[in-house]
Amino acid sequence: MKRRYTINIKIPSLLFLAVVTTSFAAIFVKMSESPSSILSMYRMFLACLLILPCTIKFLPELKTISSKVWISIVGAGACLSLHLGLWFESLKMTTVASSTVILSLQPIIALVASYIIYKNIVDTRIIFSILVSFGGIVIINISDFSMSNLTILIGNALSFLSAIAMVAYLILGQKGAKSLTHWLYSFLVFFFAGIFLLIYNIFINVEFFDYSTKEWGFFVLLAIFPTVTHVIFNYLLSFVEPTSISMSIILEPIITSILALIILNEKLSWVQILGSCISLFGIYMFLAIKRKQRSIMIEKH
Repeated sequence: MKRRYTINIKIPSLLFLAVVTTSFAAIFVKMSESPSSILSMYRMFLACLLILPCTIKFLPELKTISSKVWISIVGAGACLSLHLGLWFESLKMTTVASSTVILSLQPIIALVASYIIYKNIVDTRIIFSILVSFGGIVIINISDFSMSNLTILIGNALSFLSAIAMVAYLILGQKGAKSLTHWLYSFLVFFFAGIFLLIYNIFINVEFFDYSTKEWGFFVLLAIFPTVTHVIFNYLLSFVEPTSISMSIILEPIITSILALIILNEKLSWVQILGSCISLFGIYMFLAIKRKQRSIMIEKH
């Protein structure tokens, strides 16, 4: 009995810790003065260094990778680089709350993509939850538009595009993720994402090394915190279903907004809060319905 109680307490605690660590990423980007593409590039290359010790023993798997899997990995890396570049730039142009709430639409965008590609039948309740989520986003943008600041609206648009890029990354990377050990797959995707960002930075002729100690600190923190989240989520998969972990997406914009208020003194209007709550409620409905559908399918089998 004592052991079960310890595990029950540990799992929610680790899940909360994972959400908090990933929530700090947006704060670090907002505090940094470095170009978004540089932040993204060092985020990838330093993450490669962090997971390299766990990857080395799986390097022999490289010999077994087919050309189709390599294409999948490189494509996923390209989409990941696009996701990071767009999202980091979004954070510099709009509020942390608006950017993270819009980014949370990923599972809904994934369903829409699945419907377009595979013509899967969609539950009417799912459609309703999608409409609620996007309704909240419309309210957020109406609020931002009333501020007469085009930069904020562009930032919101970039966040939405980054969510699409993230979904593309997940779809393209499926073949590679199923074919390789998690550590090796993550290392390769991070590496190729870094390479794409490196090429982009060379093309726009941006500074690579002349940054303050403070900025280098942000580069390192941006690599450490999301990587810790990644490791915790993978550990939790041994104890809980993926759908349970996916529900934590609701907490991230909330915790990030609280951190932005405390650290950055970034306040929200009541209209923004209303829009965020409506959108997050729609996402919660969506994930709850998908979780229930998954449970019914498991019971039938």
